[in-house]
Amino acid sequence: MSALRDLVAEGGVAVLSGAGLSTESGIPDYRGPTGAARTYAPMTYQTFTRDAAARRRYWARSHVGWQVIGRAAPNAGHQAVAALQRAGLVDAVLTQNVDGLHQAAGARDVVELHGNIDRVVCLGCGQTTPRGDLDQRLRAANPTFAALAAAVNPDGDADLDDAAVAVFRPVDCARCRSGVLKPDVVFFGESVPPERVDRCFAAVGAARLLLVLGSSLTVMSGRRFVLRAAKLGIPVAIVNQGPTRGDAYATIKVDAPLGTALQALAHSLRSSVP
Repeated sequence: MSALRDLVAEGGVAVLSGAGLSTESGIPDYRGPTGAARTYAPMTYQTFTRDAAARRRYWARSHVGWQVIGRAAPNAGHQAVAALQRAGLVDAVLTQNVDGLHQAAGARDVVELHGNIDRVVCLGCGQTTPRGDLDQRLRAANPTFAALAAAVNPDGDADLDDAAVAVFRPVDCARCRSGVLKPDVVFFGESVPPERVDRCFAAVGAARLLLVLGSSLTVMSGRRFVLRAAKLGIPVAIVNQGPTRGDAYATIKVDAPLGTALQALAHSLRSSVP
């Protein structure tokens, strides 16, 4: 932690966060100690757009999962990142998470690599609306729906039995009346918008330190930024519970709960952090 403090104290930090940062807010990750193992394959963009039954299944699960994601509050880790940014030590916040908790904690100009589940987009007319509005419409369309989730995943997808899914009624776009609604997140089989990836690469390239928080770096979506930092000779510091696929590139690795570690880091830099 002292070595990490010395690196962060010099500023120019780009943060890359993953699901492990949000576990202390009650949102399980996929692969860490609090992970919720999927009992089914994740939704793909191709299946979602082509199969009405698959969309019904997704929205039933996501409607239940939203009751957890939508109530989640930033934890000490999110607050520490925002404090370090206010102090001028963190220049960029890049996140693989779709929960919006960085912004809720006060972080600015967050690049949401995979989007935000708080927004819904119509694939017909392109209108984007708040998830809270859709939640009200789904409640009105399903007044007796009271399914309980066995587990909720970081993307808000919940495990439900087939009987609960069968009685759920999804809704279409309220503006064009026929457009398919999709959460404004990147599904499996869907590409991250190139301009978003470019922003992340630019932030990493301009950084003096890449600080990875709560990501196993299992998928290339996040690991590519660690590889870019290593190629450019930019130090990489990782704070995560358990091993990651970026450990070989790390100058510093801290294996600890994120909230505790980041709160201690911010506290140790209290002369710089307002």
